[in-house]
Amino acid sequence: MTHPFLDLAPLSAGRFAAIEDRVARLLGTGQDVVIMQGEALLPLEGAIRAAAGPGTVALNIITGPYGQTFGNWLRDCGATVHDLAVPFHTAVSAEQVRRAFAEHPGIDFVSLVHAEAATGNTNPVAEIGEAVREQGALFYLDAVASVGAEPVLPDAWGVDLCVIGAQKAMGGPAGVSAVSVSERAWARMAANPHAPRRSYLSLLDWKERWIDGGRKALLHAPAQLEMLALEACVERIEAEGPETVMARHASAAAATRAGALALGGGLEPYVHEVRDAAPVATTLRVPAGTDASELVARALASHPTLPLAAGGGALAKEMVRVNHYGPDATPGAVQGCLAALGAALAEGGVGTDLGAARRAAESAWEAQSGTGLSGA
Repeated sequence: MTHPFLDLAPLSAGRFAAIEDRVARLLGTGQDVVIMQGEALLPLEGAIRAAAGPGTVALNIITGPYGQTFGNWLRDCGATVHDLAVPFHTAVSAEQVRRAFAEHPGIDFVSLVHAEAATGNTNPVAEIGEAVREQGALFYLDAVASVGAEPVLPDAWGVDLCVIGAQKAMGGPAGVSAVSVSERAWARMAANPHAPRRSYLSLLDWKERWIDGGRKALLHAPAQLEMLALEACVERIEAEGPETVMARHASAAAATRAGALALGGGLEPYVHEVRDAAPVATTLRVPAGTDASELVARALASHPTLPLAAGGGALAKEMVRVNHYGPDATPGAVQGCLAALGAALAEGGVGTDLGAARRAAESAWEAQSGTGLSGA
């Protein structure tokens, strides 16, 4: 018997190229877009290894764990790396970037994460991009978490390497990703003798064998399920409207933050300022004496499908993440998470006010979107 997930016709080069074009339109870019056949770490690492080498002087901006990873890759490539680290509860500013340029005038590569879902912050890429352009450095951006939740505009912001993934705000699969590449970035890669070639990491292989060949012959058999799922999630965003999708994420973030503050029990936004808080996920600091991992486990015991998680690594004991992205950027997900957290805190002997949390979330959603939380 046939099966819709198993008996798939091969994906043609034309269909592959058409999906790339739709991703390019989503990003509003005229740059080349390459869809990579793997989770976003593939183009994130591939782009760094292609563009950086022993002669590179990099400014690596750290606002969360992925920034730390990028610095490790850059050093592994032989680059000289100057880290600009800010507390994870805040964002970096263009002024801080300009000061770093002044202290290290040889910088020719800048790496930045747009939104750190792991810490709940987002960075002002448009302003930072202006500072990077003043320096003439190559600009590398991880927009995996932000795409779909807030504007991602590589051309307008002067981003040379912009990596996206489908698994968060786009509401798609984790096994496929994409990177937009400027002409400057291609030239930097072509001049780099250390850029990967004949490798799954190689962007230059895609440039020379796919793009320069008129996108007529694929390098290898594409992952059909992931490609079709990526196409479907882009279609869904197009149908709803990118602005509407982003508005849902902004409303979910505003409602979660307001609801958590009204809930009481000692929960506080991990990211101090609203302007620095990412619309893709809201992170919360738990009260003293409460273990975040245990709190989340209690909350999920009765509601296992809610988009709740404890922080990663060293943050596991102090941070709760409400991952209101993609299909969970909804009123139901927000109210469900608040109710589950309130019940879990109460189970641990901490007093909360579920009614106040519900009303505050409703009011914040309405103020953000003009639509009441219960009817959005």
